Amino acid sequence: MYGVLLCCRRAKCGLRCIIDCSMRWLYSCLVSKFMSVGEGILKWEIAGTVSEETGVGRSMEGFSSGQHCQSGKALAELQSFEQVESGTPSASPLDWETDDDNEEGPKPSELYGKYTWRVEKFSELKKRDLSSNQFEVGGHKWYILIDPQGCDVCHHLSLFLCVANHEKLLPGWSHLAQFTIAVVNKDPKKSKCFDTLHRFQKNEHDWGWKKIVDLTKMPDGFIDADTLTIKAQVQVIRERAERPFRCLDCQYRRELVPVYLTNVERNYQRFLEEKRSKLGKLIYDKARWSSFRTFWLGIGQNARHQMSREKIDVILKAVVKHFFIDKEITSTLLMDSLYSVLKALKDDTMCKKGRLKLLEAEEMPAPMVRVDKDMFVLVDDVLLLLERAAMDLLPPKDEKGPQNCTKDGNSGGDFNKDSIQCDERRLTELGHRTVEIFVLAHIFSNKIEVAYQEAVALKEQEELIREEEESWLAEGEQKAKRGAAKKEKKSE
Repeated sequence: MYGVLLCCRRAKCGLRCIIDCSMRWLYSCLVSKFMSVGEGILKWEIAGTVSEETGVGRSMEGFSSGQHCQSGKALAELQSFEQVESGTPSASPLDWETDDDNEEGPKPSELYGKYTWRVEKFSELKKRDLSSNQFEVGGHKWYILIDPQGCDVCHHLSLFLCVANHEKLLPGWSHLAQFTIAVVNKDPKKSKCFDTLHRFQKNEHDWGWKKIVDLTKMPDGFIDADTLTIKAQVQVIRERAERPFRCLDCQYRRELVPVYLTNVERNYQRFLEEKRSKLGKLIYDKARWSSFRTFWLGIGQNARHQMSREKIDVILKAVVKHFFIDKEITSTLLMDSLYSVLKALKDDTMCKKGRLKLLEAEEMPAPMVRVDKDMFVLVDDVLLLLERAAMDLLPPKDEKGPQNCTKDGNSGGDFNKDSIQCDERRLTELGHRTVEIFVLAHIFSNKIEVAYQEAVALKEQEELIREEEESWLAEGEQKAKRGAAKKEKKSE
């Protein structure tokens, strides 16, 4: 696979960065995967990490195979699914087509933008660094920087996305952004597209790729009338610590879904297996499971009802903390799908006007969670839900999904529409299952298990007190017997 050096332009940052980047490269090699989404749609070679981040600092010396190549006319316009945009609506199961979430602050579509830079007289360029005009996206000014002679490499074009006026940024300034850079070829099949996610900061204000195009290949369609055309898409991410947040403009999200679906699925699978393993240890430990059942069936109905619910805000904050902070999973698609599933549950409805249901009724598993005002509530007895969750498997993949239908000769609008539906349905199924298991695990760990452990501790304490009392009584009886024996001897 063609290697590409990914980097930022800041000053040399030492051995730590080299080790950091080497680990990124090694990991990306292990998880690299090729995905082709058919003629006329983006084709990507991906080797991204679980967090979707494939870029490293410009000063870092590591290599990565994180190149994202594509072909098809869609790239030339940076619109992978033009037919969908021009009149074939996506049958999105979660109503992801709008930003109408009734939340304060800018919507993802307002934080998204495109920019085209035409570098004229490319063959006459002598400067090592050449900057585009500034353009504004998400309330911040950006520019594209290229090194026509290669940054720390030979015979390659280097390219970076940069925050403008970074020297004026205050310490602590930080914004997460997903961006795509395309170097356009006259033959769309030869155009090159690169995509990554990066947290821009004052000391990491530029991010990009050292090896983006071999200079010897530039005359082969990349230079047209001595002009190089570069196109960029930038999505600034509005983060929220207290709840999952919608990340992406609808069109941009549709372009990223087929690229990062495998990574999102891997994250969900890891979470579900972790929770299933923990619950399985409880259930398969017969003595402990019997003890827990006795505890649960022995408490009052009202107590069980109170312990089977939790405030929505508490759950939402826990979701962000687990995925975005503790696990450092900055996947835009993962957060987007969690947001949409939670919003659907919170709205206490599985459909919108003119939209598909969350899942088709005949395919929909029995729900584990419902919403009651400001609370998430378990819909069934905890014992049954725990047994079900411990044995529950991931939703099976659609065998007709995009991963399995890229070589069947399909192309065009029908394939685009089917591909979008397959990908988004998979995201919906995984997100819905994850949210329900998350709510169940949170309520169990933070309420039910705590109450059970307190009951066990209280029982053990009572048993200890009882044993001490019995021991004290037995000792008293022994003293009484010895006293009686002494009296008897004296009387004799």
